[in-house]
Amino acid sequence: MSQLYPLLMTPLFDPRPWGTLDLAPIYPNHKFPEKIGEAWLTGDQCVVKNGPLAGSKLAGLSQRFGRELVGDTAPEESRFPLLLKFLFPEEKLSVQVHPDDATAHQHGLPCGKTECWYVVQAKPGAQVGLGLKPGVTREDLAQAIAEMRAEDSLNWINVYAGEMIYVGGGTVHTIGAGVVLVETQQQSDTTYRLYDYGRPRELHLKDGLAAVKVDSTAGKVMRPAPTAVDGGPNRFSRLVSAPHFEVGMYELKEPHTFLAGDGTGQSAAQILTAVEGCGVVEVAGKEPVTFAKGEAVVVPAGLGSFQVRPQWAVEFLISAMPEVGNPEPAVRR
Repeated sequence: MSQLYPLLMTPLFDPRPWGTLDLAPIYPNHKFPEKIGEAWLTGDQCVVKNGPLAGSKLAGLSQRFGRELVGDTAPEESRFPLLLKFLFPEEKLSVQVHPDDATAHQHGLPCGKTECWYVVQAKPGAQVGLGLKPGVTREDLAQAIAEMRAEDSLNWINVYAGEMIYVGGGTVHTIGAGVVLVETQQQSDTTYRLYDYGRPRELHLKDGLAAVKVDSTAGKVMRPAPTAVDGGPNRFSRLVSAPHFEVGMYELKEPHTFLAGDGTGQSAAQILTAVEGCGVVEVAGKEPVTFAKGEAVVVPAGLGSFQVRPQWAVEFLISAMPEVGNPEPAVRR
């Protein structure tokens, strides 16, 4: 029998100058002496909270168990493919860009950083800056950075709770205050900071400007209406299907059984991230694991089927690597 089981991950809280001291919307019982911008859930250094593997880092488990953990669809056998985290901006993030895979490979990096943001909460007027305005060139952006007006070059859009936003590698972007996001991304932390409002942090203008795509694939993903599951009160919404990840939303009021795969016969690790309520993940022959808002469970690819049993009700994102050949999603800005 496999040594693996559903892994409850311990959030890793990351200080950022644009973060907040109040994480109450997601983590009401946590207090911090410095501003927290991100809560990492499946980073390489994140550790398991439950069972015999408690205290083990996800990177080490990926190297130890390989495809049994990460699945057939992961690009690398010994590395967990997706990083999920909550973002808590109280101020604007830097204007930044992440490389796509091709640019990352030119710099000797294993992968680029394409990401998506699910909007958990948004105050009235909350916005993100996403891509360059029509007609703005890379040279125009460089001039705007030098003149301390880089924000004027961005396309700003209002965001609302329940929306999914796709951010392809090479997209210049920033996030404004007043939102709580769940970010699903390639397992990379490569960020080129282009402009930071005078904060005393390093900029990466040469590499960053070279990575910028003037016409990037980014914007709000068209979200279909939720569909009924099992003929009962459970609901599912497919939020985004893209080359590097697939993300959906389940709203469960009754138990539901899942397959640890992508539906094509290929196995895939799945990450369940609770955004509301509480549920229990159950696998035959394994100890059940309870997860609540702000927590993530990694279901190893080799476990086969598993069940989620809501405690009254639970809403969670389910994220996984897709099969090869997924196109980029249709988006609107």
